[in-house]
Amino acid sequence: MSGVLLWVTTCGPKENAVNSLFGASSGIRSSSGRFSQRTVVSALSGVFANPSRSSEERVYEVVLKQAALVKKQKKTLDHHDDYTEADDLSNADLLNAAYDRCGEVCAEYAKTFYLGTQLMTAERRKAIWAIYVWCRRTDELVDGPNASYITPKALDRWEQKLGDIFAGRPYDMYDAALSDTVSRFPVDIQPFKDMIEGMRLDLRKSRYNNFDELYMYCYYVAGTVGLMSVPVMGISTESKASTETVYNAALALGIANQLTNILRDVGEDARRGRIYLPQDELARAGLSDEDIWEGRVTDKWRNFMKGQIKRARMFFDEAEKGVGELKSASRWPVWASLLIYKQILDEIEANDYNNFTKRAYVGKAKKLLSLPAAYAKALLGPQKLAYSNILRDQ
Repeated sequence: MSGVLLWVTTCGPKENAVNSLFGASSGIRSSSGRFSQRTVVSALSGVFANPSRSSEERVYEVVLKQAALVKKQKKTLDHHDDYTEADDLSNADLLNAAYDRCGEVCAEYAKTFYLGTQLMTAERRKAIWAIYVWCRRTDELVDGPNASYITPKALDRWEQKLGDIFAGRPYDMYDAALSDTVSRFPVDIQPFKDMIEGMRLDLRKSRYNNFDELYMYCYYVAGTVGLMSVPVMGISTESKASTETVYNAALALGIANQLTNILRDVGEDARRGRIYLPQDELARAGLSDEDIWEGRVTDKWRNFMKGQIKRARMFFDEAEKGVGELKSASRWPVWASLLIYKQILDEIEANDYNNFTKRAYVGKAKKLLSLPAAYAKALLGPQKLAYSNILRDQ
């Protein structure tokens, strides 16, 4: 189903969504993949009240709300560079054990990202681990070994449990780590609720009529991770970008990662009865569900996939513009996952667009080569990175 990526690495309509994050833009992308200027929406309530608006307009209101929370508490965030222990030593020991366990889970399932978090300050690092684990556990509800037993009521109970976490009433050690995190950073509950909504979609929906519908799904299961993570990762004091722009960057990387998951796993999803490709675009390309089930790589399929890959890369390009706006210690894990995940699209092309029977993946050697490149980019502050991008595009 989802993509648990944290500004870091998203997994797929089925994997893990805790690994993604940035893409900055002052404009909003249209369903055709082009960007257009937009005015800031003033109303921050009733985000999904008007179904006549596009998915991007509805999601942007969530972005504005999250950005407002960060700006409101920016002074507090600037002092979150030193981890402070709880006053009660016994509680502190338990809390540290909870965070350590979250770190172990992150190290096991998101090795590259975990390595990058070692450069972050202790408090930010632990908070990101806690968010990662919650996202992974949520994703596992519909994509894990017990997925066949999950019902809408089970997701309702999971959402009630989420409310308890934000109210300071954790159920277990993982919850305790997240509960502490949201008490320290201005993390809003809405993106967490929206991710659960993405899980509900996976229980009842297996087709998406157009990209507008698919965009909303990608936001639910992956874009939300970016919105959860920005308050923890922090925005550089050198950044001249608006807070809304940085949040848009986080959102764009989540969308890019999830689109990549979808394109990588077409065959795997089809065998599970799911097709995450826009039905109207398939029809315009002269393709149907039957062509996907048969798994034949034809010229029609290649041309269709070229368009889908182009759109995913556009989201990655927007994402790159935002990573440099993060605090310096938070940039490396995001850059590493972005550069590695983006290469999956190259691998799909190298497989001659056969994503029916061949799984595109980035080998260990390429991953290792990406790490120094990511570190070099992480060293560039917002202004230097912007200048570097200008030179690259000339």
